[in-house]
Amino acid sequence: MGGRHLMASSDPHLDTLGRHSSWEGVRAVVAGFGVSGFAAADNLTHLGASVTALDESEGDRGRREQAELLEVLGATVRLGEGASATLPEDVDVVVTSPGWKPSAPLLAQAVARGVPVWGEVELAWRLRDPEHPAAWLGVTGTNGKTTTVQMLDTILRTAGLRSAAVGNVGRPIVEAVMDPEPYDVFAVELSSFQLHYTSTMSCESAAVLNLAEDHLDWYPSMAEYAADKGRIFEQVQRACIYNVADPRTEELVREADVVEGARAVGFTLGMPGVGMLGVVEDLLVDRAFIPQRRDSAAELCSIGDLASDAPHYVQNALAAAALARSHGVSQAAVRDGLRAFRPDGHRIEVVAEHDGVTWVDDSKATNPHAAQASLAAYDPVVWVAGGLAKGARFEELVEAVRGRLRGVVLLGRDQDVIRQALARHAPDVPIIAVGGSETGSTVGGPMTHVVAAAAELARAGDTVLLAPGCASMDMFANYGARGDAFAAAVRTHIGTQS
Repeated sequence: MGGRHLMASSDPHLDTLGRHSSWEGVRAVVAGFGVSGFAAADNLTHLGASVTALDESEGDRGRREQAELLEVLGATVRLGEGASATLPEDVDVVVTSPGWKPSAPLLAQAVARGVPVWGEVELAWRLRDPEHPAAWLGVTGTNGKTTTVQMLDTILRTAGLRSAAVGNVGRPIVEAVMDPEPYDVFAVELSSFQLHYTSTMSCESAAVLNLAEDHLDWYPSMAEYAADKGRIFEQVQRACIYNVADPRTEELVREADVVEGARAVGFTLGMPGVGMLGVVEDLLVDRAFIPQRRDSAAELCSIGDLASDAPHYVQNALAAAALARSHGVSQAAVRDGLRAFRPDGHRIEVVAEHDGVTWVDDSKATNPHAAQASLAAYDPVVWVAGGLAKGARFEELVEAVRGRLRGVVLLGRDQDVIRQALARHAPDVPIIAVGGSETGSTVGGPMTHVVAAAAELARAGDTVLLAPGCASMDMFANYGARGDAFAAAVRTHIGTQS
């Protein structure tokens, strides 16, 4: 494992600063004033830096109250149109929120002037307590990050460790790192956006769950998206966890510069080789973190212990188990943690079973890769799909699942992208389209029509699966609102049929 070298900030003085340093005289600009932006601005102000926080959005009442609080503490906060157009003079460092593209004028000006740009994650790494440096177990991937991190956090807490799920989920990571009561370990969800702005982070162990086209409205190419995902493996201390079924994740391990002695550990739904975790009959087993791994495997739990037997859910459990085992967690704690864990709503969640048809809400499947993973768990299936495609294509998905499809119900703005893929690769599969111009708040709601259409297509023994493969914001506030609307429409439909 070797490869690219990531540069730290260009200011050697900045690189010496930590949580016990005086940041007096450091002029910091915080780009973005959401949850992570506020946490960064608040803690930098607390450390003595001169902070200016900028955001084009004025935000809600709560955000404006936070701005007033920071100003009382001595920070400058500018919210509203034009607030972030120009980088102030005499800036030492910019801390950006993860959604900001590198091409954003403020960030482009910083780079042009040689001002270091950190993300909140990078700032948090620099602010760890040297006397209680909690280990970071990092998770990234196109899909499954939140579930895996929450599984991992449950396992760690089951083992008696003070743990928290942080990063792209849970508390802002700066806030958690600065907590006066120290943690033992963090389960850290990291998006590609967050990883783009890291340079010195060194996870104890890290996992890349999978790689598929996503966020190509943010990245110029798939290669650049994958490279940012691969940053999670840079300077890993113990184990780089990769998905045997996705060779690109293993390639990222090969390219990474890691601490000497760090290992590559694969996870697979098949029989594991030496140095892997996998599945033997119905058991999840470990052949990586036991002394006798050459000729035996340690049982962790059974598939029946998990909340779902869907293949992608089992993969998430294997990745979480691998990270926990790399940290020294016992087999029993892994088993008990996985048994106890229940995923958040809108993730392969059974809404109802009626007249032999199972209705499943996987609204969190917001890209084709996630939808394909979800569809792979059911056969035959009536697929409910559509929304904002974000530039994604559905050819590979349709080719992979066409044999499972009883029918397809399409909704949302970009439904034609999916319809065209079905026409090319599954022309015999019946399609019912629901108008794409309605919003989720329409009386009766588009989901009423979606559920009625799905019920027409479904037969006893089928699953109706909401796995849209698209974002939701064309018709709904978020994927949760979309899932809620689907579940409500299903219950109403069943009530009228009973």
